[in-house]
Parts: sequence; structure tokens; C-alpha cells
Amino acid sequence: MTSLLRKVKTRLSIHAHRKVRGMLEGEYTSVFHGRSIEFDDLRHYVPGDEVKDIDWKATARMGTPMTRRYIASRKHTVLLVTDTGRNMAAVAASGEHKIDIAILAAGVVGYLAARHGDLVAILAGDAEQTEYRRPESTDAHLERLLQLMAARTTLGSGRSDLSTQLAYVARSFRRRMILVVIADDRVIDQVQQRLLRRLSVQHEILWLTVGDADPTRADWTSGDMYDVADGAELPRAVRSQRHLRAEFAEAARARMAAADELFDSLAISSGRVEAEAEVVPGLFRLLEGHRHARR
Repeated sequence: MTSLLRKVKTRLSIHAHRKVRGMLEGEYTSVFHGRSIEFDDLRHYVPGDEVKDIDWKATARMGTPMTRRYIASRKHTVLLVTDTGRNMAAVAASGEHKIDIAILAAGVVGYLAARHGDLVAILAGDAEQTEYRRPESTDAHLERLLQLMAARTTLGSGRSDLSTQLAYVARSFRRRMILVVIADDRVIDQVQQRLLRRLSVQHEILWLTVGDADPTRADWTSGDMYDVADGAELPRAVRSQRHLRAEFAEAARARMAAADELFDSLAISSGRVEAEAEVVPGLFRLLEGHRHARR
């Protein structure tokens, strides 16, 4: 069995620039509301460290810039709420499978959380079934969560409907948690909106959308395409029509604008990725934005 967590760690190492190092070494601890941090130790300053973290007395004593490092004194529980319906077995805008992008995103969030002492749980499902795995913080546990996502997401899975999973959270958990929702690129309907309004009062919520493929894209019109929802073929003659491309693009823009407006009104931090290569930088933008968001 291929290790999915190893792929996550490899992807993080490829993006080992200042932002990634900072998040791995301590910036993560200041992202979420209610986290208290305490001094851990000193280390030599490296470019990109926050100036406010320089210990000037230690710097004078050592003769070289020294930076304070902190650790969290209060653990959070991070709940990955993931769509594993058949929509996630479709291809994304990049041509990669959506579930592969979702697994990478869940793995990055889970790895960052566990590395800093937080607990990670998962709630995965479709319109028909929901599966919950209790929070832990080991690599073996994270691997099991990612393998669960992979195993549950096939063309034979139930239809995607995150309202089922959001309703499960609303009725099952009273303790405040960090909800990281990894969702298909769909309209957020009235049921989901009501659930999000309720959940956002109790929990911190981050929402990551995995972008849809555009079936009218010029370089895809020569091949066969099928709708994963019902298996119906999308005729080439229809997909190649210019006015339909424009209408598809406009509908996508309207959907994203409506979602952004909803998330802003509920102080939910949101992001969007369309390829595996976008996951690490996209998640770090999402976490950075959440750190500075009003809550």
C-alpha cells in the first residue's frame, strides 16, 4: 500500500521556503483563536523570522541574533470534514482527480496540526453514509485517515452532499473545534447555509474548495467526457460550442462570488485549489488569512 502521508511530507519538502519553515516551526500556533502559547527555547535567527520574536538580551549575550520559539500550551481538535461522494472521484480543473487533491490538502493540515500537538479527527462521507474517526495525533493515525478518504471515494460512492456531514457535526459535537471542510465545487444550498450559520457560532471554520474541471475547455473537447453524477455522456458537439463556454465560465464566477459573500458574512476563512501543485501554497494563504481574520 502506497503511503499517502509520505507523499504529503515530500510535497511539503518541495515547498521548503520561508513560509513553510515558519509554519512548521511555530507560526501555526498563532493561527487559531483561543490558543495560548508559552516560551519554549531560543535558536539562532534565520531570514524570515519575525523581528518581534528576537530576544535582544540573549542576542547581546551571545553576540549573534537569537529568536524566541514558542509552543502551544493548549491543544485543539482539528476535524477534517471531507466530501467522499462520487463527485470527488471526478477530475479537477488540472485534469487530476479531485480526491487526490483533497487527500493532499487533508494530509498537509493534519500533519501541521499533529506536529504542533493538536489532535486530528475526520468526518468523511456522502449523502448516504458518514464515517467518523476519533482524534489522535500520530503519523500512523494520519495515514489511516488519508487511506479512509481514498477508499471511500469511487465512482460507485453515494452522491456528494456535505449537508449530511455538517448536520452530523451540528448534532454530535458540543466542544469547540476547528473544522477544516474540504469540499466539491458546488453551489452551497440553503440547507448548508443554515448549518454553517449554526456551526460558525460554536466552531472555527476553514473551507477549501477543490475546483471543477471545465468540460468546455478547448483542449478537452476531442475526448469523451461523462458526468459522474449519473454516468451520462457530455456530447462533444455541445461542449465545443463557444457560447456554452462563456455561460459555463459566468456560472462558475457567480457561484464563487456567492460563496465568498456567504463566507465573509460568517467569518469563515476560505480558499480554492485546482491542482496538487496549488495545495501547499493555497493552504498557507488560507491559514495566513485566517490568522488575520476577524473572529
